Amino acid sequence: MDTGLLILRLLVGLLIAGHGVQKISWHLGGHGLVGGAGEFAADGFRGGALTALAAGGGQIGSGVLLAAGLLTPLAATGAIGVMTVALTVKWHNGLWVQDDGYEYPLVLIGACAALAAAGPGAWSLDRALGLTPYPLWWTVPVVAAGIGSGLLTRLVLHRAPAAP
Repeated sequence: MDTGLLILRLLVGLLIAGHGVQKISWHLGGHGLVGGAGEFAADGFRGGALTALAAGGGQIGSGVLLAAGLLTPLAATGAIGVMTVALTVKWHNGLWVQDDGYEYPLVLIGACAALAAAGPGAWSLDRALGLTPYPLWWTVPVVAAGIGSGLLTRLVLHRAPAAP
């Protein structure tokens, strides 16, 4: 079980962190901060570079923490939040990723919820620091706070469509 949790943490955490790096830099195929800001503007978000920095920083921070197995409930909350925003952006395209749908953000949300429920496993900084086990009931506030923060972000930062 610990090996599986390590693999899941590394895969999910590093992919989320890498996605954040793309939002704010030219690394990993990103288009720099200007490109990240443009992506958010094209998706209807206000805030420009600040929005891109917040999203990229949130993804990098939560992804690195997940991969390390450090402060796992907090890391899962942050990752679920940013992936909830991504899900809302892609919602109108339907579920499947080949149609630019929300399948991938939904899988990452589910994986982060599973990590919040299962904990980071033996090979984690949480375990090394004596922070585990986290109680199972923490899963509910982690998922609720993650989804809630993502929906609140969408509500506050998304522009209403222009009238025709």
